[in-house]
Amino acid sequence: MGLTKRYNPHTIEPQLQSMWRDSMTYYFNQKQSEETYIIDTPPPTVSGHLHLGHVYSYSHADFFARFWRMNGRNVLYPMGFDDNGLPTERLVERRLKMSARDMGRSEFIKQCQKVSVEAEIEYETLWKRLALSVDWRFTYRTIDDDVRRISQLSFIDLFKKNLIYRKRAPTIWCPECRTAISQADVSDMSRESEFVTLSFELDGHSFPIATTRPELLPACVAVFVNPDDERYGDMIGRMLRVPLFGQQVKIIADPAADPEVGTGAVMCCTFGDTMDVAWWRTYDLNLIEAISSDGTMTDSAGEFAGMDITTARRSIKEKLIGAGLLDHKISIEQNVRVHERCDTPVEYIVTSQWFVRILENKEKFLENGRQVDWYPAHMENRYAQWVENLSWDWCISRQRYYGVTFPIWYCTECEEVMLALESELPVDPVESQPGRNCSCGNDSFTPDRDIMDTWATSSLTPQLVGRWLQKSGFDGQIFEPISIRTQAHEIIRTWAFYTIVKSQYHFNSLPWKTAAISGWALSPSGSGKISKSKGGGPLPPMEMIERYSADAVRYWAASTSLGKDAIISQERVQAGAKLVNKLWNVSRFAQRFIAEYQPGKKIPELSPADRWILSGLQEVIEQATENFRTFDYATVKSMLEIFFWNELADNYLEMAKQRLYEGENPGFDGARFALFQSLLNIIKLFAPFLPHVTEQIYQGLFSRGEHFKSIHLSPWPEKEPVLIDPSAQEFGQVLTQIATAVRRYKSDNGLSLGFELNALQLATPDTDFRDLLGQAQRDIASITRVKSINIDTKTYPNLTELETIGSLHINLVGE
Repeated sequence: MGLTKRYNPHTIEPQLQSMWRDSMTYYFNQKQSEETYIIDTPPPTVSGHLHLGHVYSYSHADFFARFWRMNGRNVLYPMGFDDNGLPTERLVERRLKMSARDMGRSEFIKQCQKVSVEAEIEYETLWKRLALSVDWRFTYRTIDDDVRRISQLSFIDLFKKNLIYRKRAPTIWCPECRTAISQADVSDMSRESEFVTLSFELDGHSFPIATTRPELLPACVAVFVNPDDERYGDMIGRMLRVPLFGQQVKIIADPAADPEVGTGAVMCCTFGDTMDVAWWRTYDLNLIEAISSDGTMTDSAGEFAGMDITTARRSIKEKLIGAGLLDHKISIEQNVRVHERCDTPVEYIVTSQWFVRILENKEKFLENGRQVDWYPAHMENRYAQWVENLSWDWCISRQRYYGVTFPIWYCTECEEVMLALESELPVDPVESQPGRNCSCGNDSFTPDRDIMDTWATSSLTPQLVGRWLQKSGFDGQIFEPISIRTQAHEIIRTWAFYTIVKSQYHFNSLPWKTAAISGWALSPSGSGKISKSKGGGPLPPMEMIERYSADAVRYWAASTSLGKDAIISQERVQAGAKLVNKLWNVSRFAQRFIAEYQPGKKIPELSPADRWILSGLQEVIEQATENFRTFDYATVKSMLEIFFWNELADNYLEMAKQRLYEGENPGFDGARFALFQSLLNIIKLFAPFLPHVTEQIYQGLFSRGEHFKSIHLSPWPEKEPVLIDPSAQEFGQVLTQIATAVRRYKSDNGLSLGFELNALQLATPDTDFRDLLGQAQRDIASITRVKSINIDTKTYPNLTELETIGSLHINLVGE
């Protein structure tokens, strides 16, 4: 179809995307016998607008999909949407400016479903515009019936294996979201706080204890000191009176009490933090609940009951000051544990929750992590550190509305658990009853009203993907192993870990052997990660695509290696747009010479320049393939750019132009062959990064001869040993140095690069070298724009010497 004068990505990219869709270019063939390549793609959470950080990491998975598809693999590249659970609930509450509690369960679920569908259409539109080579037939939503069924089957399987339990125990709790959360949902935040020293009473004397949380005084059940702290040696075992609230508590010695913090004495409240929980369990202390599930003070706080935590803290401090029980206070910078979804400081309250057993199998999970091939390798350390520091079993129940329900009822008589039958799944126990009696004969049941943590479902993505490949349901392992998990590094502790847990517990196997971990996209100032919850950054991805092209944005995404964070840079995107235009212009130049050309089986006679560019191309093909196989796409892109700009476009084309323009003269066939091979292979190597411009060039120049309907279904380049010529590559560097010397001379003397010089003398005593220079004479004349070239054994005093390269002297003859 030929190449137009200008490349317009704004019209061509959507046209090509329609062509790929209509021709089913990216379809996975379930009946095909070729080796499969299956990608466990992260389903984006429906929690806000996608941003360039998503574009950055999701592009990486697409690079791999395209590379392996061109290497003959039958690629299954699905997409999912994680649209159940707290992230989606928070999005709906923000948009509607109403809480779930205010709307009621049924109406809130309806609104969540509506918002989810709207968001997923927006997400899919962006992914298609970015040209992710997804087979959209294999798309799942974590709220779909089929997915809910698999998630509930997982719960039942864990329950039957005694790997899951329900217990009333201290729980990490978010007062804002009013739900239990897991250890992985907690992050650190720095805030200004106040360290106040309070006056406890010991035998009528003041006993000072410093704290940042005086509102927990009503729940104080003990005071701890370090056994080696000489200040308190004779006080251990004695009783203290708590200020304002009056309960008597014992002084206990424990090495975890830090003598350097505050006064060295620490009050233990049920519960202020994980240390309080540990002490409470270790020493079998009393339980006093001071904070309720909605973040207000309980009746144990007396006159402060019903106040929110902040108000209670302020009021209690005022009361302590009035009673002369607050000795002094200092301002401090404090790290607090917050719920990562809403940045609310977490509390530790006693609730009944469902937990998956993980602490007892930490060593097994560490071994699982060692069996995974992590790219980059140091990401295994992040996984291991997380597992080693786990101190809670995985809490999977949430006190919310929109999500996968637990397939559980409780007998109203004997409280026995009634599991749903597999044939009943998916089931909402709030909306239906078991339809059968309890073993005690009772037919009345109370439903479990909690929903599962969204990770409890998304940790099953290998099974969600694999269900299209397996002959039987959840009980059968997937027909083919998942080839690769692609994800960002911040969810190693959640998605990667929980997926490994589920795969181990259900199938006693790894979910995948390879994990490719992307970094974050940072704000243009480099100040930090952009996120959906914090506005998504300054540059919406669709705006960037429409301004510069999808290929240009993908070019930016390929500029930084796996595991590394990338600053959002319009300059890098602009560089991508410049590369796209250069590829197009080089292809348009080549069009008149290769549009109807098909190389024969016999290689034509090649000039030194031809041999140089073709040998260098084989090296690029080999290195690019090796690096792609180890997921180092950034190195591939970098070496392709260097070869294309510096060697092919800037030098080889200029060397070959004279022979190409002269047509059917000696040297024309070699130049055309080298140009054809170089351009065809270079656009194939660029295809995973720049799918649109390479496809358009391929369709215009090469598809008729290759008989593939798309460059993305054509074979990945393979090196041709017959074209490898190290000596030609060495001599090619000499040719480029000659050209550089002449260009420098023209620039220094204010001459245009196209200015025609009179003559050039190349002098060397090396006979073989002179022979090569003679063979390359027309190429040198073409790139330097000189009328004639003299090749001699020695130079003459009246010549202007431009440069010396070893024994070669480059001299200008006349002006």
